[in-house]
Amino acid sequence: MPSFDVVSEIDHHELKNALDQANREIGTRYDFKGSGAVIEQSGNDLTLEAESEFQVKQMIPILKEKMSKRGIDVDCLEYADIVEMNKRARQQVKVREGLDKDLARKMVKLIKDGKLKVQAAIQGEQLRVTGKKRDDLQQVMQTLREAGLGIPLQFNNFRD
Repeated sequence: MPSFDVVSEIDHHELKNALDQANREIGTRYDFKGSGAVIEQSGNDLTLEAESEFQVKQMIPILKEKMSKRGIDVDCLEYADIVEMNKRARQQVKVREGLDKDLARKMVKLIKDGKLKVQAAIQGEQLRVTGKKRDDLQQVMQTLREAGLGIPLQFNNFRD
């Protein structure tokens, strides 16, 4: 019976490369000279730090550009508020990965509302969709792409 998995993953190596490129550009730009502006990574959390809130806001498009050039979907970024203290501004950015329970339930509901003859099962941080016809599975993929869930989705492990 044909099946596939719906996951939300990012390539950590490409993310590291994108951050290196963004930091390099920030270091060479005239408006950031001597400001000590930097993007740091710890796990799936990024910290944008600069002298002012304006500079932090200027770093976001640089980060997005470098990530999209490296093939990382920027929808996976979740921004916190900018915090200013001690003449420094800092913003936390979370890189979302995996499907949380609420989002997986929402996806299962979308699939069931489509009235297709498929089964959807939540398996940890992924969703397994099984059906008798390959066309039904492709219709499910199309439905999930068009749903606009706010997180990048990949469809892998397709078995016929």
